[in-house]
Amino acid sequence: MVNAILAGILSFLIPGLGQAVAGDIKKGIIFFVIAVIIAIFASFIFRHWIVLIIDLLYALYAAYDAYQMAQ
Repeated sequence: MVNAILAGILSFLIPGLGQAVAGDIKKGIIFFVIAVIIAIFASFIFRHWIVLIIDLLYALYAAYDAYQMAQ
């Protein structure tokens, strides 16, 4: 078992890493790919500060999901 707080922090820093550490590598890869796609599309469509907000919200969701998985 992985510490739930550690999984949440890892997934906040790199979305998907906490899920992979918690044991679900497939879900971790999916979260990472979605984070990359969001970053690419959002940077072309929106202004810089909106991209930061979108990335932050997704990172928070990924951290919450990794925390719940590790518990």
